[in-house]
Amino acid sequence: MSSAPDRALKTADLQAELFAHTDGVAPLAIKPVRAALKAVREALGEAFGAGAPIDELVRLRAVCTDRILVRAWQELMGDADTRTALVAVGGYGRGELLPNSDIDLLILYRDGCLDEIRDGLEQFVTFIWDIGLQIGHSVRSPAECTDAAAEDVTVITNLMEARRLAGDAGLVADMGTRLQPDQVWPTPAFFQAKLEEQQARHAHYDETAYKLEPNTKESPGGLRDIQTIAWVAKRHFDTDTLYGLVEHGFLTEREYRELRRGQSFLWRVRFALHMVTDRCEDRLLFDHQVRVAEMLGYQDASHNLAVEQFMQRYYRNIKALSALNDILLQLFSEAILHASEDAEPRPINGRFQARLGFIEVRDDEVFRRSPRALLEIFYLMQTRPRLVGIRAHTLRLMRRDRHLIDDKLRGDVRSRRLFTEIMRQRNGVTRALRRMNRYGVLGRYLPAFGDIIGRMQFDLFHTLTVDEHTLFVIRNLRRLALPRFDHELPAISRVMQSLDKHDLLYITGLFHDIAKGRGGDHAELGAEDADLFCREHGMASEDREMICWLIRQHLLMSMTAQRKDINDPDVVHEFAQAVGTVERLDRLYIFTVCDIRATNPNLWNSWKESLLTELYTNTRRNLERGLDNPLEQAELVAENRSAAAALLTRRKVRTPAFKQVWARLDDDYFLRHSAEEIAWHTAAIARHQQQADADQPLVIVDSVGDQGTTVFVYTRDRDYLFGLTTGILAQLGLSILDARINTTVDDCTMDSYVVTESDGRPITDARRGAEIETALAQAIANPEVSEIRVTRRSSRRSRAFSVPTQVYFTVDHRHQHTVMELTTADRPGLLSTVGQIFRKRGILVDTAKIATIGERAEDVFHITDRNGAPITDPAIFYQLRQMLMRVLDRTRDEP
Repeated sequence: MSSAPDRALKTADLQAELFAHTDGVAPLAIKPVRAALKAVREALGEAFGAGAPIDELVRLRAVCTDRILVRAWQELMGDADTRTALVAVGGYGRGELLPNSDIDLLILYRDGCLDEIRDGLEQFVTFIWDIGLQIGHSVRSPAECTDAAAEDVTVITNLMEARRLAGDAGLVADMGTRLQPDQVWPTPAFFQAKLEEQQARHAHYDETAYKLEPNTKESPGGLRDIQTIAWVAKRHFDTDTLYGLVEHGFLTEREYRELRRGQSFLWRVRFALHMVTDRCEDRLLFDHQVRVAEMLGYQDASHNLAVEQFMQRYYRNIKALSALNDILLQLFSEAILHASEDAEPRPINGRFQARLGFIEVRDDEVFRRSPRALLEIFYLMQTRPRLVGIRAHTLRLMRRDRHLIDDKLRGDVRSRRLFTEIMRQRNGVTRALRRMNRYGVLGRYLPAFGDIIGRMQFDLFHTLTVDEHTLFVIRNLRRLALPRFDHELPAISRVMQSLDKHDLLYITGLFHDIAKGRGGDHAELGAEDADLFCREHGMASEDREMICWLIRQHLLMSMTAQRKDINDPDVVHEFAQAVGTVERLDRLYIFTVCDIRATNPNLWNSWKESLLTELYTNTRRNLERGLDNPLEQAELVAENRSAAAALLTRRKVRTPAFKQVWARLDDDYFLRHSAEEIAWHTAAIARHQQQADADQPLVIVDSVGDQGTTVFVYTRDRDYLFGLTTGILAQLGLSILDARINTTVDDCTMDSYVVTESDGRPITDARRGAEIETALAQAIANPEVSEIRVTRRSSRRSRAFSVPTQVYFTVDHRHQHTVMELTTADRPGLLSTVGQIFRKRGILVDTAKIATIGERAEDVFHITDRNGAPITDPAIFYQLRQMLMRVLDRTRDEP
């Protein structure tokens, strides 16, 4: 590491190089000035890559910009310089400029002089644009500045950063006087406005910075939070630096250093973003994360990609900044909004007391004398719902003393009992765990949890860091346990509320992903961690076994529902055997729902809910009958036929009419569809056969029960029907969730596709449904249409990932088909492309199970040859695999 004198010398050398670029050109020579600015940017970029201090780079960019603007101002404004002033405001006013930051300028003028200086100002602004600087500027008198600032807190905030560059210093001083707190925006009003502004900004980002593509400036814990602290400090204490908060006793030296480190890290990230994108970019988009990680020096490790290491550092940084932001804003609130309030504390016990609704320690040595109190404070807040938070000074002490949570404290039976009680409370479990995580206690009590804090997985499937996902799972479980949330998932809530020992599910949630990033099977490793936790915390052996089983099998139900044919009684029976008991099934069902909903908000929909509910219902029925007495296929077919017949009779469909339709169908159809679907299909076909155009395709878009939007196609079979249909649906912007292909004995097809709009919404507009019906019917009826070219492109996000195509085959002799599992990059028209390949190879699709896992498509096709027999020839498997890999890997980014 360079010594301070060495670093100062290198900074001086860099400054000299930059000044040589800016000072060696004529002030109004546009091309040379543009070249100088480019040279400055390149020099700063090289210095950044060499590890130069980021605060110096940010400062030097502003200084170089100052020198160019001041020289141009002096040349263009001439005598008008005494009646006007050029002022840097906003971030530029603070002397902070990233490579492509906007240049915020205020041009001040004396009242009555605007017409006299207008020509010069226009030339100046034009020159700035011509040399390639992106500016935001306003032209105002001091009085106009006062009026604008009084109406808008963002204006006063911007003007508070004012820094004179050139012109009349008296004008700038006049404006400063007019903007003092005794003139506009008194400190309490300013603080309240900035607090509300931050709350609104955080709400815009769903109160979390742990999203896949965070905004380095605006997200919670971002640079804007640091600036908010600085603005309030400047308004209240009239201090221009964050260190002024140390001098006024609002920050400790340690906290100041932490705040500056966090700011420097975010500056480096933004600097890299600007260099990578060549524009003012604050969002860490997937397109940029890998390149920014590389620019910052991160390298791939065996179980941890460079980008994942970088993003974990990013998330941990903003977590620390968020905690500091909490402390400082609460201290400001106490000093500014509640300075006159002197409420007497109300004792809680020997260690804690309550004041103004906040809990606080009774003296500064509480945590040092009894580190267990670092857990106790969260338990006390759970059991006293009137407490709304922790006093800022106590938060500071917790941050000071949290290192005292060590092996001795973790091994203390009283500490373990406290943590167990927190997990068993009827109220406030989620809130307690979130606070424990936010203030650095949870990761210290459970070191394995500490390892996943801020850990991201570089894909589109997991939309939160592992620790945030974990806490969202527990939050979802808690909501199912509380009757006031019954309206969200009524049926699943009833199952949850019928169970005892909800804490078993909460502990399952805490450990189910705790081994992510270690390598190996995270479910198995997580179960081992949970087993040790349960033993150390004195949990009964049957409870421990339940938790460990749930963690090991927490993906079983979702994988079965999404990748296997759950209409097959053998699949259901196999799943029932793996589960074993109704109690395990109930808990696995509940946990699976909560896990999916906490992984990605776009994953959960009525179709996925119906799949899990169907698997749950049928499995429970199997378990209640006894595993040695499974449901037979013939029994299920008879039940579905009977229930569908009853529905058709109620809908006034004559028995001969529906039996005529059914006579053309095999048992597989009655297994694949619910009684409601069978009745719907049958009634539609019976009506269609009475129409004059009965030889034309029948296409209906409708919703069946709670299973989402279904597109039903009944037509004479034709070549490439699967690829044709899926291509039309893709071109219309629809996502396909499920496909079931049924062929009648007289060579007609009855195909069902469950679809959503591209954003996951069901189709509710009748006009949209009619558009889909018309497009499909016309294409299917036209024999000249043999191929659909889908022109929609993959999303920006998905193009940031590379997913190599993988294909696996399994012959299912019992069901007389071959199972083909396909993993590849998701893209519009994928199924249509696969359908084209199937057509060329003479392959028929029987059923398709569609699963989109972020940027990955993980689809399962049940296929046969043209004669309806399973494909068994290894040579055909090889040829088909090679064709799929060649075509899909080549076309993933093509329109």
